[in-house]
Amino acid sequence: MGKLGRFACIFTPMALTLASLVCLVLVFSGQLNKNMALQRDLWFFKANTKEFTVNPDIAPNSNLDNVLLSSLEASASSGELKDFYQVGLWNYCEGEINDGHEKITYCSPRKVYFWFNPIEVWELKNTTAQQVFPDKMKNGIDAYHKVSKWMFAAYVIAICLTAAELVVGIFAIFSRWGSLVTTIVSTASTLFVLAAAITSTALYGALAGTFDSVLKPMKIKASVGTKMLSVVWLAVAFSVASGFFWLISVCCCSGKSGHKKVVVEKTPYTYERVASPYLGHRQQGNELHNLPQSGTTTSGHAYEPFRHERV
Repeated sequence: MGKLGRFACIFTPMALTLASLVCLVLVFSGQLNKNMALQRDLWFFKANTKEFTVNPDIAPNSNLDNVLLSSLEASASSGELKDFYQVGLWNYCEGEINDGHEKITYCSPRKVYFWFNPIEVWELKNTTAQQVFPDKMKNGIDAYHKVSKWMFAAYVIAICLTAAELVVGIFAIFSRWGSLVTTIVSTASTLFVLAAAITSTALYGALAGTFDSVLKPMKIKASVGTKMLSVVWLAVAFSVASGFFWLISVCCCSGKSGHKKVVVEKTPYTYERVASPYLGHRQQGNELHNLPQSGTTTSGHAYEPFRHERV
């Protein structure tokens, strides 16, 4: 097979690496373009404020924060509070819901280490988190703000390493040393993709739970983007699989040709003709016989099985 077999062996991990890179690109593209359906549907977190009410249904013994309620009421009355908010990796988008149809009206500019700050986004003017949010929600948002920086960095490192893995993988076609280097890069890439996936899943799951526990009585619903997380975990699966096949390419598929020069060694035991007791003693190495001439008879006592006498 040679180099052709080596290329076939490398094709599988290269394809898996490319698939992981495509998934990460989709994660980065979520909420960047409001006119593309695929990017609109990819979000980590969503807050639906369409049914917000200033007369919430609360349990008799519950203590709803009046400052938060009045701040949201003022924002809704001024039209600053939109019907829904979708959070991506770089930014967020907001929009309106009419007859069940969602339409994005605005997407914020991209920002490194972006995090969703409801105080700014919901235009809760002249307020601070300490004044508006109860302790549970304030602590949850503070934790989200801090961890979101690590999450963003993990995604950036993951996509850079995955792209590097794809480039280094080209050299793996020519030797198993290239496969070894690619396997090391793939391992680092997988670790960061996995870390980013775990962080984003836990982070936005906790944020949605915090929003629901505080804002659900006001009919504000929070949810986690299952489509976005599905793409993230697909990237993890492809990355793990590619690393496995890169490791196999180190151990197998050397790329050397299977047609090797056959070396024939002389065995210590070779065939040599043994002198016949009927033909008399012959000197070793002398295997030629003197044939009788035509018309002459042989003499002696040697046995001649093929001799025919003329009648």
